Amino acid sequence: MASRGKGDAKPTINDVARISGVSKKTVSRVINRSPLLNQATREKVEAVIAELGYVPNPQARALALRRNFVLGMIYDNPNAQMVLNFQEGVLDAIRDSEFALVIHPVDRSSPTLFDDIRQFIEQQRLYGVMILPPLSENDDFAALFDELGCNYVRMGSAELDDAAHLVQSNDRQAVREAVEFLVDLGHRRIGLVEGPDGFRSALERREGWRDALQARGLPCGPELIAQGSYTFETGRAAGECLLDSADPPSAIFASNDVMAAGVVHVARERGLDVPGDVSVVGFDDTAIAATIWPPLTTVRWPIRTMARSAALKLIHPEAAAQEQSQFPTEFVPRASTAAPKGGAAIS
Repeated sequence: MASRGKGDAKPTINDVARISGVSKKTVSRVINRSPLLNQATREKVEAVIAELGYVPNPQARALALRRNFVLGMIYDNPNAQMVLNFQEGVLDAIRDSEFALVIHPVDRSSPTLFDDIRQFIEQQRLYGVMILPPLSENDDFAALFDELGCNYVRMGSAELDDAAHLVQSNDRQAVREAVEFLVDLGHRRIGLVEGPDGFRSALERREGWRDALQARGLPCGPELIAQGSYTFETGRAAGECLLDSADPPSAIFASNDVMAAGVVHVARERGLDVPGDVSVVGFDDTAIAATIWPPLTTVRWPIRTMARSAALKLIHPEAAAQEQSQFPTEFVPRASTAAPKGGAAIS
């Protein structure tokens, strides 16, 4: 294998390609761990990189491509744990690659929102952008990214786009199954702490709750619904509304774990036992679900796995169709649910 002396100039990607007998694009795919390469090619190029001591120069390559090796993450979401989990999933995907991640929080109520996002993409010269709900649910953003020539992936709770531009969970079906679990335990009045207006996830989870109750002929009127905003404080307020009503529910489904924790807190303040007096179910399976007492029955939302796939779709657009787009959730029963007092589980 050819090598270079200490006095030689630093090796370039052209040197790696020439000695390996492959194209520069193939070398780039090796560097960024593309799934399109066979193992023999990958090992050959990696051996040349090691022999030459080649270190990629993202700045030089970015200048040639007229874009940086940077992925953008745009969000306006009160669920801090969800945002953090998504960020960790992206970092899983770009670790040991040339890529970096830049976070861009926005205010979706701002009259200059689209101009702000346009400026962010143009200034950063992004390789691609990931957009979180509820912003991702607006088709106008996808049109903006297309206009700017910036590849994108949207995260959602329903089918928002084609597979190359989407990572999606099945929230409605997951919540329906969680509520059916409560019905099978014997619960007949099941409350809902719903998410904020304008979130597709809030809509999908509410409809999953309603679907399950209507299918069993059980009440699902507005008296069983309390509004939340994916925060602990709004979960507490919603829990107070439901538990202080004239005919309180024996079980409550909250549209995320943080609000469910707020409901548990309110129940304890009132001297109620969870799950003896009221069962509580959340959604996300974030750290709080396993650490509060009692541990929270919840729906595991694979945010980190979704984020990893979203990043890989951007890094390797030629292989985006091979990356998973739909991510099933998983029901996780824990100690916060039980049969209601005086009731029995349905066999």
